[in-house]
Amino acid sequence: MNNETKNKNRHCFLSLWMFGLLLLLLGGCNSVDCPMNNTVYTVYNFMQASGEADTLTDSLSIITKRRVPDQDPVLVNRAIGLSSLTVPISYDGDEDVFFFCFKDTVDYYAIDTVSVKKINRPHLESVDCNPSYFHTITEVTHTHNMIDSIVINNPEVNYDSSKEHFHIYLHSRP
Repeated sequence: MNNETKNKNRHCFLSLWMFGLLLLLLGGCNSVDCPMNNTVYTVYNFMQASGEADTLTDSLSIITKRRVPDQDPVLVNRAIGLSSLTVPISYDGDEDVFFFCFKDTVDYYAIDTVSVKKINRPHLESVDCNPSYFHTITEVTHTHNMIDSIVINNPEVNYDSSKEHFHIYLHSRP
């Protein structure tokens, strides 16, 4: 093998090696871990007047007022035995309105309207990911048919769904 052939082989090997290194570097730049679901949730806990957790014995459905294409307005459907629940919060609306529909075993119905006002903050993981929104809850108002009071326990809503955002106290019934 002459020197000219050796130089061509060496040049080809170096070119392939550099091309492979370039592919590895470019591939490494695109491995961003974007969240699969950028919806954030609020956590509601039912509480007794004593401050201890309570378990709901009535059936509960939660319906949202907002109309989003391809989304069911029913967020919770006839759940029983709940002590807490998670409810998605709107992406960028300034206020969410929910209808809490209670039904007991003797068909007593009560509907409370719950309005949650919030400040929306864009949250960007990476320029390669879709933006999401985190929220600060500023106010909660409600009717008083079954719900006695709702207290904001943690106003910051983000991906951490282990935090309790609201404590719900129900009217005592005879």
